[in-house]
Amino acid sequence: MNERLIQAEQPFGREKIDLLFVLLLTLMIGVGLTTLFSGSLSYGERFFNDPMYFVKKQIVNLLIGIAALSVCSFIRFDFLRSMLPKLVLLTLILTILPFIPGIGITKNGSSRWIGIGSSTFQPSELVKLVLVLFLANLFDKKHEYLDDPTISVYPAAIMSGIFISLVYLQNDFSTSVFLLITVMVMFYVSGVSISFFIKISLVLLPLSALMILTKEYRVERVLSFLDPSRDPLGAGYQVNAALTALSEGGFWGRGLGNGIRKISGIPEVQNDFIFAVWGEEMGFMGVSAYFILLSTFCVRGYQISLRSTSRFAFLLGFGSVTLILVQSLMNCGVVVRAFPATGIPLPFFSSGGSSLLISLCLSGFIINVSRSKSRGEV
Repeated sequence: MNERLIQAEQPFGREKIDLLFVLLLTLMIGVGLTTLFSGSLSYGERFFNDPMYFVKKQIVNLLIGIAALSVCSFIRFDFLRSMLPKLVLLTLILTILPFIPGIGITKNGSSRWIGIGSSTFQPSELVKLVLVLFLANLFDKKHEYLDDPTISVYPAAIMSGIFISLVYLQNDFSTSVFLLITVMVMFYVSGVSISFFIKISLVLLPLSALMILTKEYRVERVLSFLDPSRDPLGAGYQVNAALTALSEGGFWGRGLGNGIRKISGIPEVQNDFIFAVWGEEMGFMGVSAYFILLSTFCVRGYQISLRSTSRFAFLLGFGSVTLILVQSLMNCGVVVRAFPATGIPLPFFSSGGSSLLISLCLSGFIINVSRSKSRGEV
């Protein structure tokens, strides 16, 4: 009797953690921390009298992130789904807080942060995680009703639209676009009709153009992207400096710690342009090695997701990998001037606790998916 009860309470078998994915994740974290160490020493010494300032902060963030990764790797998905309404509500509240004077923190004209003691948190990072969870849960439950968009597609689109709009209103256009791309990918893999994408494109394309044209600095970024010589000391300064750093890296690179453009040519290089440090110091071979590592990391993540027999686990794993992949490609694309300049950090590389925490949580979900043969949670 007891054995049957135990079996009934454990409707799926457990596998060992996917060690290859964990190894790839460890390499990503290690390369990112090494690059941050090399790229932030002089900047930390110049402005904070501590060459290890950013590295110390990142190590603290990493320890917190590893704790969060452990939770996300072992938490039962049925419990997570039961807590989802509260998590969605909490995220909505946190996303509104940056607009409240005294709580929200404004930098460079953007209200994206809230103060937590001496630290800051960027709620739009949490939106990434919660949106993937919400869509995976909804499309799993409503999969049989995809032919009736009022029950399945429209609720998903409305909630996604609310979160994306709040992020956009924080003057964070690039993150809102990034979220939209991820949402559309999840809609597609969930089996939403192509006709929906045609309809939504007819609305979003002119709306996106209007959003760009209504902000002067966005227009300047686009114009500088199209013509790098237009404003070399303004909107195009960081990108031009990053391209110079990459070209000076040559084939083999200058070697770790030997880059010079990262200090004098790229302001706050430890943030969104940290990839230029890796490119200058490790050269073409290092850049190629990074993309091989990123590709292997994401392919393994997708393989883990595709092996799952649970639709929820598949969608959660697939969405988590897609978030990391799209964000990485968008950041690197800006550095090499394939895209207009954005404020999107490079996962596992850029300085900042919010981005690192959420990237590790998403990786934890992928590890969690890899641990089960089949999911039986509601």
